[in-house]
Amino acid sequence: MSNVRNPATVVLSPELIPLIREMDPRGGLAPFTAEEKRQAYRQAVSRSGAPESVAEVADRAISGSAGEIPIRIYRPKLGEGQLAIIVYLHGGGFVSGDLDTHDPVCRLLANHVPAVVVVVHYRLAPEHRFPAAPEDCYSVLRWLASNGASLRGDTSRMAVVGDSAGGNLAAVLALMARNRGEFPLSAQVLIYPMLDATLGCESLVENAFVPPFTLVDCVSAWQQYLPPDADRRDAYISPLHATSLGGLPPTLVITAEFDILADEGSAYVSRMRQAGIDVEHEHFEQMIHGFFQWGGIVGAARIAMNRAVQYLQQQIART
Repeated sequence: MSNVRNPATVVLSPELIPLIREMDPRGGLAPFTAEEKRQAYRQAVSRSGAPESVAEVADRAISGSAGEIPIRIYRPKLGEGQLAIIVYLHGGGFVSGDLDTHDPVCRLLANHVPAVVVVVHYRLAPEHRFPAAPEDCYSVLRWLASNGASLRGDTSRMAVVGDSAGGNLAAVLALMARNRGEFPLSAQVLIYPMLDATLGCESLVENAFVPPFTLVDCVSAWQQYLPPDADRRDAYISPLHATSLGGLPPTLVITAEFDILADEGSAYVSRMRQAGIDVEHEHFEQMIHGFFQWGGIVGAARIAMNRAVQYLQQQIART
């Protein structure tokens, strides 16, 4: 444990300093309960800044294998005809997050790509363990592939985007889409994704106590998400351990220097490059897990959003 960083000595961006105590009064020494995590996540939306207005926001539900799946659809202010489709999978350690927690992020993506953005409120752990979440997300993706035109979306230009646990689900969806061959994906954007349930990467130790997502939280999230007998090397649990990453869509991975998940993202980039995938990697120094949502406070979050928008414009905007 000699490589563990002391949070007090980590050189964070000055913009983050006032947030640290607010984000993690526990000092990283005890896990949140599921309800505490959900409450904290709801409060975090205030750091995203004022939500942009869009042309249309509509809540609806589609049929899944275990019942109805809530989704929210954003239509941008500008953009004529059929637009590209972005499926956004929210973070929250598989136990928290909903249609509201990433509302400002989804509005920005919708307006600035521009695209039809669909966020999925997949079933949460511990009430619903794996494979409930990826099954829900894939059901929505399949529905969009067949019905996206009714939303004035172009089903030939679909991308998946997700942060943290949502980054895991976005990566899993890309693997599922490749393996099942029902429809193509044009791109994926993975924002500090959870990719290795075996907890085998060095940054888990180095940044174990750096809030707001500590090693204690990460271990707890996987424990709540997975059935006791789950194979943690299953590709649909740990995409980093997929036998092959060939055939995946072009990918952008965003990581943060003092995030316990930094090495998982970097390792996934390396494996995709070895498999011949067109992949780009943006690493943000002095940043921590969760920063992408804090555009109202943190300049690097706005830069990261701009990078994601530019990448999606390149991959799925109409030429």
